[in-house]
Amino acid sequence: MDEFVAPSVDVIIPVYNAPALTKRCIESVVTYLGQSIRTIYVQDDASGAETGAMLDGLSYRRLHIHHAPENQGYGKSVNEAVARSDADWVLVLNSDTEIHENFLPVLCEAFAADPELAVISPAVDNFAKHHLERYVRQPGGYIATYRFQGYAFLIRRNLFVALGGFDTQFGRGYFEDTDLGRRLDQQGWCIGVHPDAHIRHASGASFGRGRTYRLLTQRNRALYLSRYPEARQNILLVSGHYTLTDLPAQLADSIEHVLRQGGGIHWLTPAPLPQLSCLQMRNSTASFRIIMKLMLRGWSREDKRISAVWVLPGVSIVLRTLLTLFVRMRKLDYVKMEKRQFELATQQPDSQKD
Repeated sequence: MDEFVAPSVDVIIPVYNAPALTKRCIESVVTYLGQSIRTIYVQDDASGAETGAMLDGLSYRRLHIHHAPENQGYGKSVNEAVARSDADWVLVLNSDTEIHENFLPVLCEAFAADPELAVISPAVDNFAKHHLERYVRQPGGYIATYRFQGYAFLIRRNLFVALGGFDTQFGRGYFEDTDLGRRLDQQGWCIGVHPDAHIRHASGASFGRGRTYRLLTQRNRALYLSRYPEARQNILLVSGHYTLTDLPAQLADSIEHVLRQGGGIHWLTPAPLPQLSCLQMRNSTASFRIIMKLMLRGWSREDKRISAVWVLPGVSIVLRTLLTLFVRMRKLDYVKMEKRQFELATQQPDSQKD
């Protein structure tokens, strides 16, 4: 039997200012991933003099630094750096991330277990609020996601290149990663987050959270939603004591369609669900407070607002009355499935029985 040869991995780090965080990121890569990678390609996107001097002062053997003469934006910077690599896979890191473990073996094992997996990320700090232990694990141990976030990701380099990389129409940054995820999904590829791999992310180091950030995100969110209008879907699903396996096939397919288009499902139940299908499915215990919070969420952002309410059997009259009131006030789509209808839908047709 031929000896297995591990795929080669290069690291890509696009940089725009934030010299202290950038230095910390590079040092953490050298410390924890040094034996698992070939080359670190740093793409300096016309940062200030302090950042440029810091980068030029680093002397790591496998570090290649390119100073762009003018600011090109995150997407184009990554594309150019990936073009310099000939590795099988590239690990792209935001310069405000920090590594504390060698997570590459875990991510590579997921690729080996699932040939349909295109890209996988380590779990970032704030994922803890999602209770990742409740999500269904895919082959290789990852959790499925349909909204790709590019803070840190390992991707098949030839696939990234074949897709044209990030779309440079998104300019200096934001939503080019989500757009790439939609294109991958449309071609049948899977996207994952591995809960057994971890990374820290400071977030917003280059542009902060001020006016520049707001203008960039508003512009690029509008561009993204113009391309993928179904990503606006946020379904509030309210039910009695049901789980994923209890749902009729047609309803399960409808939920899957919403998720695969980049939308979200927030499922309210009397008790916490034991399993959720992907990171865009959330679950809370049904209450007046939670319903109020969800209905008022995203008042100024259409991609965060509840767009429809689906009610299954087992919901109290009080909650149904409250939901009906909100639906009328917000002019939302409303779908209600009665108990008899639900039971009939879950029955297997005679023609499919053995």
